[in-house]
Amino acid sequence: MELSKNKNSTGAESIISSTHPPLPKGWVWVRLGETCSEPQYGWTTKARSNGNLHLLRTTDITSGSIDWDKVPFCEKEPLEKEKYILKEGDIVISRAGSVGYSCLITNPKNAVFGSYLIRFRPLVSIVNERYLAVFLKSPFYWNLISEKSIGIAIPNVNASKLKEIPIPLPPLPEQQRIVSKIEELFTKLDAGVDALKKAKEQIKRYRQAVLKYAFEGKLTEEWREANMDKLESVSVLLERIKEERKNKLGKKYRELAPIDTSELPELPKGWMWVRVKDIGEVVTGTTPSKTKQEYYGKDYPFFKPTDLNAGYYVKKSEDSLSKEGISKARLLPSKSILVTCIGATIGKTGFIRIPGASNQQINAIIPYDSILPEYIYFICISPQFQKSIVGNASATTLPILNKSSFEVLLLPLPPLPEQQKIVEEIEQRFSVADEVEKAIDNSLKQAERLRQSILKKAFEGKLVPQDPSDEPAEKLLEKFKAEKEKELEITRNNFANKSKRNSKK
Repeated sequence: MELSKNKNSTGAESIISSTHPPLPKGWVWVRLGETCSEPQYGWTTKARSNGNLHLLRTTDITSGSIDWDKVPFCEKEPLEKEKYILKEGDIVISRAGSVGYSCLITNPKNAVFGSYLIRFRPLVSIVNERYLAVFLKSPFYWNLISEKSIGIAIPNVNASKLKEIPIPLPPLPEQQRIVSKIEELFTKLDAGVDALKKAKEQIKRYRQAVLKYAFEGKLTEEWREANMDKLESVSVLLERIKEERKNKLGKKYRELAPIDTSELPELPKGWMWVRVKDIGEVVTGTTPSKTKQEYYGKDYPFFKPTDLNAGYYVKKSEDSLSKEGISKARLLPSKSILVTCIGATIGKTGFIRIPGASNQQINAIIPYDSILPEYIYFICISPQFQKSIVGNASATTLPILNKSSFEVLLLPLPPLPEQQKIVEEIEQRFSVADEVEKAIDNSLKQAERLRQSILKKAFEGKLVPQDPSDEPAEKLLEKFKAEKEKELEITRNNFANKSKRNSKK
């Protein structure tokens, strides 16, 4: 946004946006630095888990509110402690990382602010701190921040740039009316958003319930009773799988030990407990050398845990391998089930729709021909199976489930026709849930657009009616500057008189 500078009636330099509509009568453009005391950078220290003095960081304000129970403490207290103590009405703005995020401090704890935050203290005789805090959420502000952000690896902005941010300043009473109206509208909007988010959580729980019932045999109970005489025994199915394993493994084939089912839940008639390796080949991924540029191209997707977010329809990956690179990896056919087996996202599962490879954080299941791949995917994301993944992972800071532990995890297996029926029932219910969730997401986006529209109108002077009796903001600034000049003159005179007295001694 281009800015031009004009002189107002006081002779002071005001900032006028050449692309922004003219301000309403009584409003004036000012810089952020003109509405606040001199900005201050935060205290440089490390965080610790306990202590007497909280250390507010950028990550603590990005949600728009502060949960003091999650704010860490200082490793050591600053020598000039009072200089950094947060007070009611302070506004902190992030200068790096999540650049531009801000928060109005209310009900502050005994806390200082970290080095990546800049504190601004609004001059309440000019600006309402809540008006300023709301402005710092507006689209106008964010457009300016994106222009003033600098840096390559980490976006950042300094106090000097923030001080130059132009702000449309109405009369003080109108500022209060604007804040009250925004809070009124946002309260209603937030209530609607909360209801939508709760509905979205209910859909998530519904999906988990569908999966739970599916693999307890409850979704297909009536169908199973009606078709019991037509169903092939699972033991016959396992014999076919056994022959397939023999053909694939050759001399490496070994008979699998029987499963002790004495402490396992009872399954529906015709079902059996099996191990992951009973129903498919388990393959741990590998990463071709990053130093060999010829290994990376656009021929085959190279899946990592972050690529599995698409869940049932994984077709893309951030990285790709060349034909030479895939020869150094382990090619996975389409309809392989990829399960993350290390780290914070352990259990994240994807169903790939095209051939590719994966990195070593992933164990892939390549189902045998007699097993329905879709059935295995859905059982892998079921609450029962996810619980077994976490329960069998190493109990360390970084949970890991290696291949040998993963391939002996147990799952319930029905006859192939019932596998197909279960998948059909799940897909049907999930399809309805997906449509509802899509409508909720659209409503959430619409709510955010409405929020931004409210803010836009507010700072264009279109949200609340004006009162002709309000003292214009320009007159307010004139008074403030006159008072500041008077204080400065008194300070200068006091200094001069003190100097004269000292010279006579």
